Amino acid sequence: MDCWEFKGCGREPGGHSVGKTGVCPAAVFEPANGYLGGKNGGRACAFITGTFCEEVVQGTYRDKSKNCWDCDFYRALRREHGAEFSMPAFALHLSRQDRNAYRLFSIVNGRKNPGGR
Repeated sequence: MDCWEFKGCGREPGGHSVGKTGVCPAAVFEPANGYLGGKNGGRACAFITGTFCEEVVQGTYRDKSKNCWDCDFYRALRREHGAEFSMPAFALHLSRQDRNAYRLFSIVNGRKNPGGR
């Protein structure tokens, strides 16, 4: 199950809330596709900047981590996947899928010199 299914927010492409609030960045973030079995960023919403949770646009993981820790979906993923549901594991997934997305993710989330270059 992806975040939009769990939360019933309707912000996935074609969802019931798209006309009002737009498509959620997690629902269309293709470099995250397959992370923990999710579609696009459906199981990585905590790590994707600009998601729209509880009627509020969220910032980076650092900005929204408190909100994520209070989220039922986040807690379910932590129980289900343990350490595989973490920022380092997500960064590793990105580095394997899309180097440009990984670099941008690293910059946005405060890592200096992503990729060691």
